[in-house]
Amino acid sequence: MSMFESLGRFGAAIKHAHSRNRSVRALNSLPPEIQRDIGWPVSPRQDPQVTFPALLLGSAR
Repeated sequence: MSMFESLGRFGAAIKHAHSRNRSVRALNSLPPEIQRDIGWPVSPRQDPQVTFPALLLGSAR
């Protein structure tokens, strides 16, 4: 495998991850009712049962 093939695969992986993260951000920005309708879990920032322990325990490391 040449160096350029490795760089191409790395670039494709970065592009795929960016696209996936952009899609997740778009789905998380939808109202909770629409998220539930399409089967997407409610975003953690809007779910009080998730945010309260996160405030107490801090973020995952």
